[in-house]
Amino acid sequence: MNITPEQTNELIRKRRSIFPKMYINKPISKEILEEILENANWAPTHRLTEPWRFVVFQSESALNELGAFLAKAYQKRTPKERFSEAKYQKNLKKPSQCGAVLAICMNRDEAESIPEIEEICSVSCAVQNILLSASAYNIGAYWSSPSTVFSDEMKDYLNLGAKDKCLGLVYMGYHKMPEIAGKRTPMSDKVKWR
Repeated sequence: MNITPEQTNELIRKRRSIFPKMYINKPISKEILEEILENANWAPTHRLTEPWRFVVFQSESALNELGAFLAKAYQKRTPKERFSEAKYQKNLKKPSQCGAVLAICMNRDEAESIPEIEEICSVSCAVQNILLSASAYNIGAYWSSPSTVFSDEMKDYLNLGAKDKCLGLVYMGYHKMPEIAGKRTPMSDKVKWR
């Protein structure tokens, strides 16, 4: 393998969540998205169930349609006294600021042969592969999970099966964000050695 431990460390430690307001209007090619998704496909998977599924919103019309759906769902699910026009507009416009949006889905095997949490963990590993791959391509990305993504409306919108779940959206785009230092508390505070 030609990748050094130092290169791997740098990629992991320099990855940042980069939000659509920092994206520039530059499309992400289908070829690059396919490479990123192929990397997702190599996530760990117990019993080879490969539960990850993705719906890719890339065209201008698809991104606008997703924004309209998210805004309408927010309006429908929010009591009038808590409704925010600014939040509605943010839901409406955010997808159109992106080069692509990926709906993160989990396909539950019919036999339920392994615990659901293991399937969710596998999908999460696939998403980490997406985030790291996007970073390697200098594409900003972040995983968003507003309450709408867990709703029946979202399941219907994405045509998911009865046992399937949407676990969030990955917003992606080329960006103008300068490199910033990360913040983590010491690992020694989180590990017990025996």
